[in-house]
Amino acid sequence: MMRARLNTFLYLFSVLLLWELAGRSLHAVRDVIATPSMILAQYWTAADLYVPHILATLRSAAFGFLIGNSIAVIAAILFCRFPVVENSFRGVNIALFAMPPIVIGPVLAIIFNGDLPQIMLAALVVYFPTMAATLLGLREIDPRLLDVISAYGGGSNTALRFVRLRSALPAILAGLRTAAPLSVLGAILGEFGSGVRWGLGSFLLGSLGDSDPARLLGIGFAATAVAMAGYAFFAWISRMTLGATVAVTIAANRSPDQIAFTGKYSWSKRAALFVVAVALPFILWWGILRVARISSIIAPGPMETLRYLFFVPDSADARAQIVAALAQTLPLAGLGLLFGLAAAFAIAALTLVRPAVASAIMPVAMILQTMPLIALVPLVLLLFGRDTATTVVMAVLVVFFPAYVMLAQGFALVPRAARELVQVYGGSRSRELVLVSVPYAASYLFAAAKLVAPRALLGVMVAEWLLSGRGLGNLLNTSRGLLDYDMVWAGAGISILISVIAYETISAVERLARRN
Repeated sequence: MMRARLNTFLYLFSVLLLWELAGRSLHAVRDVIATPSMILAQYWTAADLYVPHILATLRSAAFGFLIGNSIAVIAAILFCRFPVVENSFRGVNIALFAMPPIVIGPVLAIIFNGDLPQIMLAALVVYFPTMAATLLGLREIDPRLLDVISAYGGGSNTALRFVRLRSALPAILAGLRTAAPLSVLGAILGEFGSGVRWGLGSFLLGSLGDSDPARLLGIGFAATAVAMAGYAFFAWISRMTLGATVAVTIAANRSPDQIAFTGKYSWSKRAALFVVAVALPFILWWGILRVARISSIIAPGPMETLRYLFFVPDSADARAQIVAALAQTLPLAGLGLLFGLAAAFAIAALTLVRPAVASAIMPVAMILQTMPLIALVPLVLLLFGRDTATTVVMAVLVVFFPAYVMLAQGFALVPRAARELVQVYGGSRSRELVLVSVPYAASYLFAAAKLVAPRALLGVMVAEWLLSGRGLGNLLNTSRGLLDYDMVWAGAGISILISVIAYETISAVERLARRN
């Protein structure tokens, strides 16, 4: 363990040293990317600025983290106990996760005052990852434990209390590890549109006009440090508890509720659940706007958006703009999803096959994931320009980390007896990965794909907003600047619909794979 930590330290020190030397010798690089010494120097001179901004973001992120994750765990328990509720709220869950922050952030700032917009956006972005991870952990259990509960006369509630919740603890902690950096990101995005004085997001926006690379990267690294502290805390708890929760022996068969629940419903019930799942997000959309009494000019309801797209004289032009934007966005989102999942799988596999290599790569990957994207813009522009590759890279950065956490957790939960069986027969770690770890962690692979499919589209849209000036992200951003909120909400609705389709497609593939 000490040797691995020493290697990681030496690796990071080498990276920082090369960065410092390159910045001092190449003036073109120094003008865009500050050296480590320049960043540390401005930390010292501007400490009185950083402290209140960090504390403001940390407060909003912490409250959003607590609220969003509490709701997520309660919802997952409810969905596990009553599958019909999960099927009914499927559309709502995905819609909440896929809602573009550049749309919902300004609306929250209009409705609420103070820190509430940042807190609510942080709660929204952490809800789905934690809910999905918790629900997976509640269902991925050893069926023999359920047989023991049943033999002693226990029912579903007893199994939930004594088996499911304990078995789900590693998955819950994996969700919390993902949620900790996301809560910081959500708070920062909320600060972008709220106009508050304090917070790293406000600090970053206020520093953009100064053209000070040291200040921009300093703010980004400050946000990264806060996010990584939350991740490290829950990673430490996970390591402390994993030995008491991971399975030791190999289960004879799968638990019945690890198979998709829709299989036990008749066609009429499936159709009814599908209608409810599709209609419920629009009903809640309409209801929230009515209760909050928000002007339809700023936040049109579903009927107004439908009318804008199909029943007014300019509908054809609006549809043409959205179709043209989607033609640019969707292929890049697909590439970002594939490359992000591939990178996550590769790093997660390296934790089993080559732990030292994975330990060396992970710090840099975590920094790239947790740093606000807007602070990475100078680096990405320097390396890739404003080409298509830039947008794909930004999407990969958004997709990679949540997928990695989910996959790494799945590999960590492989029963020890299954791994030792390969070792007894002289199999290598690579053989163990292919024959044991990947099949056992298949559920986590599909869960990771469903988790990041909406994020791939979201990552491309953010890149289009910040960098390329093309696609759906740019269309939403320019429409917001022109106060064309009908187009903003129409584009957001289309992006959510696409995310729902991607999620359901992956779910269908998972059901087919389980049946085989």
